[in-house]
Amino acid sequence: MTLFQTLLIATTVQTPSLGQLQITHDQLIVVDLKGYIAEIVPKESEEARSIIEKASKQSPPVVVSELPRGSFLLPTFVDLHLHAPQFLYLGSGLHLPLMKWLNEYAYKAEERLDADPELANRVYARLAERLLEAGTGAVLAFGTIKTETNLILAEVMQSKGVRAFVGKLSMDISSRPTYVEPSADASLEQAERFICRCREIAVGTKDSERLIHPVITPRFVPTCSDELLHGLGKLAQAEGVHIQSHLAEARDQVDWVRSTRGAEDIDIFDKAGLLTPRTIQAHCTFLQPPELARMQASGASIAHCPLSNAYFSSKPFPLREALSEGVTVGLGSDVAGGYQIDIMSAMRSAVSTSRMRDGYLREAKLEAKKTQPSDEPDIDVSIDWKEALFLATQGGADALGLLTGSFKPGSFFDAQRIDLINQNDRGVGALDFFDTIRDFQIDEDAVEKWWCLGDNRNRRSVWIQGRQVYNATI
Repeated sequence: MTLFQTLLIATTVQTPSLGQLQITHDQLIVVDLKGYIAEIVPKESEEARSIIEKASKQSPPVVVSELPRGSFLLPTFVDLHLHAPQFLYLGSGLHLPLMKWLNEYAYKAEERLDADPELANRVYARLAERLLEAGTGAVLAFGTIKTETNLILAEVMQSKGVRAFVGKLSMDISSRPTYVEPSADASLEQAERFICRCREIAVGTKDSERLIHPVITPRFVPTCSDELLHGLGKLAQAEGVHIQSHLAEARDQVDWVRSTRGAEDIDIFDKAGLLTPRTIQAHCTFLQPPELARMQASGASIAHCPLSNAYFSSKPFPLREALSEGVTVGLGSDVAGGYQIDIMSAMRSAVSTSRMRDGYLREAKLEAKKTQPSDEPDIDVSIDWKEALFLATQGGADALGLLTGSFKPGSFFDAQRIDLINQNDRGVGALDFFDTIRDFQIDEDAVEKWWCLGDNRNRRSVWIQGRQVYNATI
């Protein structure tokens, strides 16, 4: 007999496929002792009554909780690209071009944490708290070059209840002489050591409680020799771990790779065995349609980081083309190249960027028709808020192969409670409702209003694998 951990009656909101918003009212969500969703059934069904009766006889008995009518459950967000040590300097130096910013801010932050374990622990603990406050339940994180500092990051994320894929940086080339690994061999040795030690971190009485996983992390082509990249490709295959890096991000980075290596960085990653179904590449703003097709064929995913792209790339990412090609895409905050840790900001930036890009392309086509008439149909390259919500939840989960992103039996119960109105029938936070408050019901308009205007004040609770890891102070 299945033993229950949680029985919760709620309205659920999710995007099971791109562009599809699904709102289901009055559902009984049954969570088992391992934190998986065992059943989802209508609360008035005979099956629900049977489950509630069984739960009441369990030792200890499980009591049913019910969310108020102005609240709903949403899958937690997935942040596909974040530099954990750079949280130290969040919101600094963004007036600089990428390669200069890396040297003056990013490397400095990473070097400071590598030299100060106590500071690293404080920074990472606060980062984990901020992620949960923002509804982020899973993160793909870049760390530093020092193994011990990355173990601190992994341990903190596990203890705070954040699902974290942690990458020890690999880089045997650097513009900062004090922040570089001595050789490709030394870097590979430490990468393998980190994988082993990360997997040894104690996580509780059951391995199902493990939330942390090691990731192969070549920073990007300019900081990695061919020897190191090929070694990392072999290590990733041998250990069966995910791979993360940066690909075709900015003009100065792309030009640097072409001039020093005589190739595109996608070719370099591919030859090194680093373009696989377990690969997540950030940015990809300079990829052309044939290269997007290569990404799809390889099974690699893309972390779209619209806010940092606005600062460090001269081109927006061709999001619609990537989605149309069948590439798996999720969203990344790119802390600290992006100054907002909240994936809601990434969603909104993704939509606004796509709309501006669509308008620009349409205007350019109209101008071109003045001199060269064409019957080629217009293609809408914008996305809407529902598609952005998919990228923030199911898209990111698909990229990492996680059983999250939607509510269905067999998935982890990774959820956030969103409050739209309070017990006094007033809108929560920045939300105001006037005409419908007495007979308020969660519908598409209400969810869209939250998507546009909502913030952390609307987030009441967060569960990761059935365990409540965040509860807002009211």
